[in-house]
Amino acid sequence: MFINDVEQCQWIRQKFETPGVMKFTNEEKRTLLARLVRSMRFEDFLARKWSSEKRFGLEGCEVMIPALKTIIDKSSEMGIEYVIMGMPHRGRLNVLANVIRKELEQIFCQFDPKLEAADEGSGDVKYHLGMYHERINRATNKKITLSLMANPSHLEAVDPVVQGKTKAEQFYRGDTAGKKVMSILLHGDAAFAGQGVVYETFHLSDLPSYTTNGTIHVVVNNQVCYRRRGHNEMDEPMFTQPLMYKQIHKQVPVLKKYADKLIADGTVTLQEFEEEIAKYDRICEEAYTRSKDNKILHIKHWLDSPWPGFFNVDGEPKSMSCPPTGISEDLLTHIGNVASSVPVKDFKIHAGLSRILRARLEMTKNRVVDWALAEYMAFGSFLKEGIHVRLSGQDVERGTFSHRHHVLHDQEVDKRTCVPMNHLWEQQAPYTVCNSSLSEYGVLGFELGFAMASPNALVCWEAQFGDFHNTAQCIIDQFISSGQAKWVRHNGIVLLLPHGMEGMGPEHSSARPERFLQMSNDDSDAYPEVGEQFEVSQLYECNWIVVNCSTPANYFHVLRRQILLPFRKPLIILTPKSLLRHPEAKSSFDEMVSGTTFQRVIPENGLAAHAPHEVKRVIFCTGKVYYDLVKERKNQDLEKQVAITRLEQISPFPFDLLKEELEKYPDADLVWCQEEHKNSGYYDYVKPRFRTIVNHTRPIWYVGREPAAAAATGNKNMHLVSLRRFLDTAFNLEAFEGKTF
Repeated sequence: MFINDVEQCQWIRQKFETPGVMKFTNEEKRTLLARLVRSMRFEDFLARKWSSEKRFGLEGCEVMIPALKTIIDKSSEMGIEYVIMGMPHRGRLNVLANVIRKELEQIFCQFDPKLEAADEGSGDVKYHLGMYHERINRATNKKITLSLMANPSHLEAVDPVVQGKTKAEQFYRGDTAGKKVMSILLHGDAAFAGQGVVYETFHLSDLPSYTTNGTIHVVVNNQVCYRRRGHNEMDEPMFTQPLMYKQIHKQVPVLKKYADKLIADGTVTLQEFEEEIAKYDRICEEAYTRSKDNKILHIKHWLDSPWPGFFNVDGEPKSMSCPPTGISEDLLTHIGNVASSVPVKDFKIHAGLSRILRARLEMTKNRVVDWALAEYMAFGSFLKEGIHVRLSGQDVERGTFSHRHHVLHDQEVDKRTCVPMNHLWEQQAPYTVCNSSLSEYGVLGFELGFAMASPNALVCWEAQFGDFHNTAQCIIDQFISSGQAKWVRHNGIVLLLPHGMEGMGPEHSSARPERFLQMSNDDSDAYPEVGEQFEVSQLYECNWIVVNCSTPANYFHVLRRQILLPFRKPLIILTPKSLLRHPEAKSSFDEMVSGTTFQRVIPENGLAAHAPHEVKRVIFCTGKVYYDLVKERKNQDLEKQVAITRLEQISPFPFDLLKEELEKYPDADLVWCQEEHKNSGYYDYVKPRFRTIVNHTRPIWYVGREPAAAAATGNKNMHLVSLRRFLDTAFNLEAFEGKTF
């Protein structure tokens, strides 16, 4: 054992090697036999009825079912009320049937090729689905809740998701020691050893805001157990493992071995054993008959994380409207004052931090906010409303760019800290801000799981730099982008991805917005029907929301909207770097007070807007490049001839508002300008949608950097030269004359 602690080694040794530890009473032996019967006969039943269907059965490791049930019995006896489980596909249907106790007919009907899917999304294969069930534990007669998390084929990807949900359930119950909520993770031996996310998840185990106080890991050891049918039921393992499978085919099933042993020692009779088998076979046959009555598959019957009371009884939102996201001026001022203070006595902060707090106080007095203060006000407003806010990621307490400083450190007392956000009001929701381990895959999975537990929390994960999210691509692709379509699982997680071309190199520039846009499910070729609640209904239909705000106020509003919406969608925010301290990137309280809302599009409101028929060009853009364009337009004295309109919400695409803008400037060139390279950024996403708005009658010209393999240059001079080049093109009003689109 590679453990340095002698006491721990001795503990493990005693647990494994204590004489007589495996001695059971006759009653326990009969229970074990009955559970083995159910485990094995369930697989036999599926094999008889659907011999040519993949199901990833448990044959060769049927003992896992009684083992899990014993763990749950013992946990219930010790006071556990909620068990959250994650596992691969092998044996999942058996666990659903015999551990979670999903109705057998709902499992069997999944095998019916004529079963119609309800129009709730794409659905998923049966051995990926999850389940939530509250029931009485028969061994203890206590109520217990079991949740098996849905997951993709990517082995071990669900591990951090389970831990995050477990942490959240403990947090909301005040279960700081993990005495009421626990997690069980099942692994194959090869995946447990080979998949890196296993170790990313382990690394979270002792971090204060991530620990779940221990996890039970059940590792299926394929050197002791075995796979009777190879990888799956359609596999022929003799192709590659002939000698091993000759031995496996000779193996006597564990149920027969154990039954023979109990019959031989008189614990049960042969008749009792046969009656136990006949009883379970009859249960399966009756369920099979009932399963034929199911004509429609409802994915919501397999939901692993229900939110009681948040939706209507039928699972639909209670309304399709969103109230204004602004808050009162008194509230803005109060939060600004606390954000500028040290609400703990005799607490010495760093001199540099004193300057930052003084600057915040000055902004509050002048009724303006920068990016950090706008975020503070959004978070703080939720805490007053009883909404828990959690911000997680690498160096989020201070902020990668030293702009946030949500945790103050006493300069004279080691490890003495203060979180002013938790001193806003006497009665408020808690604010959790926590530096994560150096992990993206594991931590993003954890935060996704945390966000599953309750809709009444704002859960944010911030990448240190936007492109670092690509090491968590599995969580983004398999869970966040498609989770609702596959598993009707709403999730309101927020991804904060620092993004912007500033000559800082290929790895610190792009959050790869093109990838999120390419996975967005809105149709580029269909102009939507615009009704009274178009903005909200469009958000309801999308799989996630992608924004790139150009003002602190809009950042404030989009965070507020995330909770005020009557449903939950993942929110991808491309956050700024240099704009954090840009003198022009400030907002007035007037843009944030009661009655104000998030602006999906910020139209031109200067000289060009007052005489639209004289405008020669409309430049559409998003994010930081707006400030470069405005500065250049002023330098070239083109404020009457060129209008600049900002696209703040990129997906779902604001067809309605952009149609108004396009109709306002009927004679102008239409240009999309971006600072990213042409094969990245937004152009491939926005171009066909602009063309749909104008019914393909007007071109939308591209202005920006040329296509490139790397996301950005690391050479400052090259960065500035390419910036100069595309700004020149943007304001050359003859640049596209004579060109065909």
